[in-house]
Amino acid sequence: MFWVLLLLLAWAVAGAACTRLCLAALRTAAVGTDTGRGHALTLYEAAFLSGGPGRVADLTLVSMARQRRLLLAHTGWATVVDPRGRDEMERSVIGAIGPQGQSRIAPVRAAAAAADAVRGLSDRLVGAGLAVPEGARTIASGVRQVRWAALTVCVLGAVALALPVPAELPRHLIAAWFALPLALTLSCLAIARIEVHPYSPWASPAGQRLLGTLAARQPDGHDDDRTYLASVAVRGIKAVGEPDLRAAFAHREQHLRAHGYRRD
Repeated sequence: MFWVLLLLLAWAVAGAACTRLCLAALRTAAVGTDTGRGHALTLYEAAFLSGGPGRVADLTLVSMARQRRLLLAHTGWATVVDPRGRDEMERSVIGAIGPQGQSRIAPVRAAAAAADAVRGLSDRLVGAGLAVPEGARTIASGVRQVRWAALTVCVLGAVALALPVPAELPRHLIAAWFALPLALTLSCLAIARIEVHPYSPWASPAGQRLLGTLAARQPDGHDDDRTYLASVAVRGIKAVGEPDLRAAFAHREQHLRAHGYRRD
């Protein structure tokens, strides 16, 4: 009756994952609906809530490049044109490039994303209830765990069906028993999809609401620089329209893969 042990393991995996997801949803629901009311997101804040520290670094690089204070070559190198940063983020980028005034984009982006300026931004957003605290069990991570649990249940069920069983025990009955924990995981995923989608590892529900209204607060006109940068903040480098800049970031992606830099 080894299949019974596999069934118990399947229930344990499914139950633990679904419990974690429910607890994450309860913590999310505990955030006040008035959190963030009257808070106008800056572009850096929008970038963090949309894509985390790496997105903030990308936005800073694109912003400085569009102002001709930083040259991002299509070969994947960043060169300082104006060494005077206008805010903490820009100074972090310039400092990451180093005293030589030139460096590859990938390590600059990684260093800028880990800088004190970004950590301070994160702390302020967490304090305002707009960002998820670092290390907190989020709905996004809970959903991933439930997906893995569903896959694990399927694998355990397949193993149980492959094992020899007494002739008087129909295999479809074993499959039906394993269908119960699978139904539990799939139901949790369906409810999460309906109730709390999209899942964000960075923005709290209040932060996501503010991101949803960011576009409405942008000035009119497709060529407005703030509108352009807001698009980069929310969508990332795929919103970059200039061919040279796109080529520069394409080289950055190749360098990230070759040297194992973490992509946020």
